[in-house]
Amino acid sequence: MPGKVRIQLHMGYMLPIFILKFSLFTCGQPQQLNQYGLFIIKNIQTYKASCTGIENKEIIALKKFIPGVVLDLRYASSNNFMHKKLYPQTTDTYLRVPAAKALQQVQKELISRQLALKIFDAYRPYSITEKMWEPVKDESYVADPAKGSNHNRGIAVDLTIIDEKTKRELDMGTGFDNFTDTAHSNFTGLPAAILNNRIILKNLMEKYGFTALETEWWHYSLPNPGKYELLDLTFKMMKKVTKKKGE
Repeated sequence: MPGKVRIQLHMGYMLPIFILKFSLFTCGQPQQLNQYGLFIIKNIQTYKASCTGIENKEIIALKKFIPGVVLDLRYASSNNFMHKKLYPQTTDTYLRVPAAKALQQVQKELISRQLALKIFDAYRPYSITEKMWEPVKDESYVADPAKGSNHNRGIAVDLTIIDEKTKRELDMGTGFDNFTDTAHSNFTGLPAAILNNRIILKNLMEKYGFTALETEWWHYSLPNPGKYELLDLTFKMMKKVTKKKGE
């Protein structure tokens, strides 16, 4: 390999040597790093190669895989902090298999309580993270594209709990994309009923392996993000690679 290439890794996790080689030379072709020194998967062929021989690494569509889940994909509308549509119109969202299976278990427990999940966002293309960073530039609320987001890796989800019958959201004290201290997952200056709703969500998500983000009560992700590459596949591409999966 000519010269030396410096690789910047998210959150300090080190990739195994075989993944490092894959990142730089996939399918016999050199793979370019972006301006931050990150390797971003941008096509289906490279995505498929990254999953070959590695169990449970693929992306899966959630709507059929998690019965009863409600989707309110905020970035496919203007109802978000950017006040503009960032995604094309889409009827599904996506996660890596381990995250999808864990979320499926959370949903099962909620259904037993006559509750259910509502998802605001899951997989997010890396290029969208770049757009979201510009107006905020605060890692407390938006992922720095110099590191990438767990949403880009397909292991993070933004969500809340709803009443299964009425579809009404449980009161969590703030709405989604609220950039105040009140939205912090450890904020205690709220009525007991609201804090209890947050505890229900947090306890279930952590029970099945997710970790909370301190500044956003709605955001959860799987640990060890370095196991998963950053993706910049469009939703049209996602629909192709997840066809027949989750059914």
